[in-house]
Amino acid sequence: MNVSDIMSSPVFMMGPDEPISHARNLMLKHKISTVVVGEGEKMMGIVSKADLSRKLAQAEPIWRRRPIDKVPVSMAMTEDPITIYPEASISQAGNLMLENNINYLAVMKKGLVGIVTGTDIVKYVSKLDEQKFGKKVHEVISDDMVRIHMHHTINHAIEEMEKNNLEEILVVDDAEKVIGLISVSNVALNIMAEADGNLPTKNIKMTRRPTPGGQKAYRYIKEVPLVAEDIMSGIDTVVKWDDSAVKAAKLIVEDNSRVLPVEKDGEIVGVIRRKDLIRIAQ
Repeated sequence: MNVSDIMSSPVFMMGPDEPISHARNLMLKHKISTVVVGEGEKMMGIVSKADLSRKLAQAEPIWRRRPIDKVPVSMAMTEDPITIYPEASISQAGNLMLENNINYLAVMKKGLVGIVTGTDIVKYVSKLDEQKFGKKVHEVISDDMVRIHMHHTINHAIEEMEKNNLEEILVVDDAEKVIGLISVSNVALNIMAEADGNLPTKNIKMTRRPTPGGQKAYRYIKEVPLVAEDIMSGIDTVVKWDDSAVKAAKLIVEDNSRVLPVEKDGEIVGVIRRKDLIRIAQ
C-alpha cells in the first residue's frame, strides 16, 4: 500500500480571508483535524487543531482581543506545508511526520490531490493482522507521561504541552489519580468557544463567612478562569499493558483520539500515542 491508498480526498478548503471560526466549525462538523487554505486550485497553507492550540499559547494572540469570526485563518495557518507524492510508501509518510513533528502532509501530483494525516496511518495499523504483527503496547509505549492537577489553569496546560513538545497531557486529582486528559483538540475546540475573543470563564458561588462581630454570611458570584477539569476529556477507554499494538490502534480509531492511557495492574502507568503507532507503521 502507498499514500494514495490511505489519504483523504477531496479535501476541505477555505479562503485565506475567511475567519478562524469557520475552520473551527469545519473541524467540528466533519470531525477532521486539518483544513486546506487556498484560492482557486492554489494551496497557500494548512490549518490544523494543533496550529490553533499553538497560537493560543502565544502571549497575546490577536483573537484574544478580537472575535474569532473577525480574524482571518491566514494568521493561524502553516504556510508552505511539507508535501509528499501519492506513490510514496506509508512508512515514508510516517517518517516525514515524525522528523518534522507534524501530523499531516499535503499530497501533491500536478496540484493538490489529498491530505494524509497521522490518523490515516493509525487506521492502516489498526487493520494489520494481530498474529503477524506481534508488537505489544509496552514495547511501543511513550515514556514521557506529563501530568497536571485538575485545578491548574488552561494556560498552564498549554505551557506544559509546549515545553514538552506534546499534543496531550494527563490530568490528576488530589490523590494523584488520573481522571482525564487534555489534548490540542480540547484546547482548540473548547477554549475558542467565546465569540468575543476572550478566554472563557465560569461563575462560581462564594460564601463570605460571618465575622466575630456578628456580620451575617452572604453569597456572591465570582468569575474565574477555566481550569483543566473544565475542558478535559474523561478516561473512558484504556488499553492494557500486554495488549497488541494493533488493538491499541483500533481503540484509538474507535475512540477518535490521539492517545490512550495504558493500564497495568489496575493503575494507569503510561500512554500510547498516535505517533508511537506511526513509528511502527513500516
